[in-house]
This record gives sequence, structure tokens and C-alpha cells, in this order.
Amino acid sequence: MKILLIQPPISPVDFAAGRLVLNEPLALEIIAACVPNHEVRILDMRLDDDLEREMETLQPDIVATTSYTAGVYAALATIKKVKTYNPNVLTVVGGHHATLMPQDFNREFIDVIVMGEGEITFPELVEVYEGKSDLSKVKGLALPRKGKLVFTSPREIMANLDVAPFPARHLTKKYRRGYFRGTWQPMASLYTSRGCPYRCDFCAMWKVARGKYRARDPVRIADELAGIEEEYIDVVDDNTFHDVRRAERMYQAIKERGIRKKYKLYARSDTIVKQPEIIEKWREIGLELILIGFESFRDEELRAHKKQNTIQNNEEAIRILHGQGIEIAAYFLIDPDYTVSDFLALGDYVDRLNLTHPVFTILTPFPGTELFQKRYTELTDWNYELFDFCHSLLPTKLPIKIFHECLANLYWRCYGTDKDRQGRKSVISKATGQHFYRGFREGSKDYGKISSFQF
Repeated sequence: MKILLIQPPISPVDFAAGRLVLNEPLALEIIAACVPNHEVRILDMRLDDDLEREMETLQPDIVATTSYTAGVYAALATIKKVKTYNPNVLTVVGGHHATLMPQDFNREFIDVIVMGEGEITFPELVEVYEGKSDLSKVKGLALPRKGKLVFTSPREIMANLDVAPFPARHLTKKYRRGYFRGTWQPMASLYTSRGCPYRCDFCAMWKVARGKYRARDPVRIADELAGIEEEYIDVVDDNTFHDVRRAERMYQAIKERGIRKKYKLYARSDTIVKQPEIIEKWREIGLELILIGFESFRDEELRAHKKQNTIQNNEEAIRILHGQGIEIAAYFLIDPDYTVSDFLALGDYVDRLNLTHPVFTILTPFPGTELFQKRYTELTDWNYELFDFCHSLLPTKLPIKIFHECLANLYWRCYGTDKDRQGRKSVISKATGQHFYRGFREGSKDYGKISSFQF
């Protein structure tokens, strides 16, 4: 069969997406590799919007797309357009939001919703559809039928991640120079594990993984790395160093193969403090950037969000990483209750700790999170395009225009001037920081608008 997999376009409201980072559509590349006996193409509409060309040249039997919350409307509009080109094509939606909120895709132009991991579900779906059999036989689906959703039997998550093939990266060859993080370009993405054992109330990833942490074999990871052309590697796990012994085996496997890359990965500060030797080892094989969700500069805020960590650990981890010459992508949550003095205090904190790559994201009650369950009645706007970390969906203590100006000023303070960073360089350019400054200043104008996409 002929299959077209689509990464939807970015909403014009989301000024952050595609500016700080643009990862390859790794999930679609993996799904493509799972159906090797079919003709598959990937259209990345973030970089190439010619959907009509792909529909005409491929004449697909199946078209599938994916979506996070902020991209729901883009996915819907894309699939609706697919049906206008060919009403007989089987349309499929999967991914993070479809797993947590399948009802949002209950539309007449969508035929199948895949819930959960697609490595097993999608090949079975293709096989059943090709054989003109009953789709309800396939586990892990929600089927829109006459305005209602019909759910098939639940699909268990994969117990062994190593049964999945390597991503079909050759299908995105024409786009690959467009994938980046800051000055890291071109950049490839890699996952070594899925899930996280922690239960932060603002995160739904552990729910998507059903509370389980699973990891790939280190030797297999090294085998995949050996076949990647790009120098820069973004490890997209939720918690790469959770199992430190396994992280050591990954280090050893990569070192033995003589693989030389530059890595960015996720880690928790408490893990770094407890096992600083793993940082030194990974620095030896190319670790240059670690993303840490510090979330706050106050212990009481960490406790409120079930972070199970401390400011002391955060600051000690910063000391360790700076000592190894590793840059920190320091993520902080901006609480809607912040006052002007809170914004100033956070800026002082970032300055004091010499953080060259801070990222400030607004606390957002994403569907599927505990935070959403607790506070969804307080939502000030239900436009999914605003669920982008750059707009507050909860009431702010400051007037919304002032709130956005404070956040914009925070970015200007950290990136907009030629400030002394004690000789430390950042993968984030001054121009990018200034873009965020302008975006946040204008962000207060986006509330109350309808979707940018027609569906």
C-alpha cells in the first residue's frame, strides 16, 4: 500500500516552535520503518507545505498524522484537506494528544485514532485495512462512527523497546538540514528510553507511558548512532540518566565504537549530584548540553508540583556541570501568580548562577496532567493553539499585558544584551533571545482569537 505520514505545520501563534528548536519527526520515522513492505513517504509541513503535490504524486491509500496539544487544529485542518483531495483515503491520527484526548479527533473526516505507541498498532492497522477486514479487530484504536467513538480493546505498551526498528531517516533526507537547536544544525534526534518514574503534576508523559520506565539496549543505541550522519545529537528521552548503570554501559558502547558526536540530553539535578562521575564520562564522548527542568528557584514551588527535588540539588548540579564545561538548558516554570518582584528575583537567580541558556515556560495545565484535573475549571481560554508554554491559560495575578511584558523583559535581560557570562558561550544566539522578547510582548494580543486553521 501507499502511505503518507505527515508532520503538521506550526501554528503562527506559536512564536517559540521552530525558532529555538526544530526536531526531526522521529515518531513518524519510526512508524515508517515499521511498515517496510509498503511505499511510504514523510511530508514535514513545518518545512514543506505542498500537501497537494504529495497527494497527487503518491496517490496514497493511507494518510496519517500526529499531534501535541498546541498542534491539534493544524492536524485537523491537514487531514480535512487530505479528504478533499481524495475522500476514499483512510485517514489516521495518533500521537500524544490523540492518546490522552481522542474525543478531540472525533470528526467525520478522520477514520481512525491510534491511542498509545504505534509501532505494533500501525502495522496491524495497515495489514487489516489492506485485507479489507474489520478495523475493530485492531487493539488500541478509537473509531469515529456516526458522531461517537467506538473503542477497540486496549493495547499494552511495548515491554521491549528493542523490537522496534531504527527510524527510517532516509525518508526525511531532503529536510534534514532544517533540524536544529540554536546553533546546532543540522541535528538528529535519538531516543534511548521512554517514560519517567516521577509524578510531576504538570507533566503527562508518565501517564502516556502508563507510569513505566523502559530503556533500550546500549549496544543497539551505539549501532544506531553509528549510522547517523549528523554531528549534533538531541537525545529526546524524558530522563536519560535515570538508570545510571545503564548510562555507563551506553558510554562504554559508544566509546568502544569510536563514535564522535556532540550530545544534548535530559537529566535530573539530583541524579547528577548523586552520580557526578557519569557526567565526566559522557563529557569524554561528546556531551555538551544538558537540559534540566529546574522549574523554580524556590523549594515550596517544587513541592507544590511534586518535583521531588530541592534547590540545593539544582545549584550543586549547576556547579558540577559548569566544572565540566557543559552548558545547561535551564528550564523554569513561570507561575501565573508571579508578581513583578518574582520576575525580577528569577532574573537575579539566573544571573547569580551564570545560566547561559535559560528557558522560561508558562505553567500550563495540559490535558492529561494532574494540574489539568485540578484546575481546568479556571481555564481562561480553550483555544489549543495557546497551549504552547508561551500563553497563560490560568488567571494571572498581574494584568495579562503586564505579565507578558515582564516575561519579555526577562528574556531581554538574559539574551538581549551583551552581558558578561564569565566567558561561557551559549548555543542560543542573541537574535533568538530577542525574538522571544518580541514574541512575549505581543503574546497578550492572542487571547480570545479563533484558531488559525480552518477545520
